[in-house]
Amino acid sequence: MNLLNDLTGAIWQAHTRLGPHLRETPLDYSQAFSRMTGAQVWLKLENLQPTGSFKVRGALNKLLSLSPEALQKGVVAASSGNHGAGIAYGLQKLGAKGVVFVPEGASATKLEAIRRYGAEVRVFGKSGDDTELYARQYADAHGLTYISPYNDPEVIAGQGTIGLEIAHQMSQPPDAVFVTVGGGGMISGIASYLKSVSPHTTIVGCQPENDAAMWASIQAGRIVSIEARPTLSDGSAGGLEPDAITFALCQNLVDDWITVSEEEIASAMRFFIETQHQLLEGAAGVALAALLKAGIRGRRAIAVVCGANIGLETLRKILQ
Repeated sequence: MNLLNDLTGAIWQAHTRLGPHLRETPLDYSQAFSRMTGAQVWLKLENLQPTGSFKVRGALNKLLSLSPEALQKGVVAASSGNHGAGIAYGLQKLGAKGVVFVPEGASATKLEAIRRYGAEVRVFGKSGDDTELYARQYADAHGLTYISPYNDPEVIAGQGTIGLEIAHQMSQPPDAVFVTVGGGGMISGIASYLKSVSPHTTIVGCQPENDAAMWASIQAGRIVSIEARPTLSDGSAGGLEPDAITFALCQNLVDDWITVSEEEIASAMRFFIETQHQLLEGAAGVALAALLKAGIRGRRAIAVVCGANIGLETLRKILQ
């Protein structure tokens, strides 16, 4: 697949595949965020997905693209939580089986979500990078299909259906779209579609200052490793695989980058909870914090609220 040329068609195909299984998430106009920024702000509410995260789009699209034989053998995934829950949800829907490897210290709330859908969970590695490497090796050794959280065209196409929905939900193209970036699958998919229909829309990549591997790689012009620090945005934490196809996509499609502090993330999360009366996780707070920081007065902007899966202890910490 020539990604830049073919992703738009793949996103339409993903939209058709996912239609019977997932509903279109709301794109809500936010009076509170609009007033705070002096802009017109809409929130794409991926926190209302059945698994509480956008990740189910890519995971399920990949599963639906597999042959019956590959599904019958089983799949392997590596995840800090949300991708694993998306895989588990899809496996339950399709009556298939799989193993999800998670790093030590992964969110208990997210692990429980994976188990709730019936997938097997195994713990390996102190970091997400170690977990991903081991999961790939395990899949190869056992003849199983490995499903990356981001480094896969079908996963990217599934996430790209967010961009397709945004384009159809807006009467006019947005001036800017703020998207949290971890491995880059979501922003690659969203940008691929939106740039094809609205090339002047600014795509803004958002990362926590404490763990901004993609931004560091973009600055270096190559994929690099960084020393990550703890962050509320556990859903976007971790480095990039050496051959990550999302790196080139981000280089070509993302127009601007904003990093935010832990206090900025927490403050944005509190504001969202107070004004929108919904839960969100740290990764979603990153995009909202970047939107509040960007200086978008007079513009039409969208922030993708990418997930809702926050543990009670983390929630207490933020609210205090």
